[in-house]
Amino acid sequence: MAKPDNRADNVEHLQQSIQNTQQNLHEAEGYLNEFSSEISNEERKQIEDKNNRRKESIRAFREEVKDEAAHAQE
Repeated sequence: MAKPDNRADNVEHLQQSIQNTQQNLHEAEGYLNEFSSEISNEERKQIEDKNNRRKESIRAFREEVKDEAAHAQE
């Protein structure tokens, strides 16, 4: 028999994921600002692409938080 879906701490986990992803994004931006003249164009592009994926992840996490909030009100 499957365990019941316990969603009690989903918002907390999502918010932690948002914070971690934002921190990684800011650290990567700081790295680019500080070392942009010392890294290759390829490395810069990889970091920028990854940051774009991080921004998309943050957006998706926020949507999930909204979904969880709506589910909690049911």
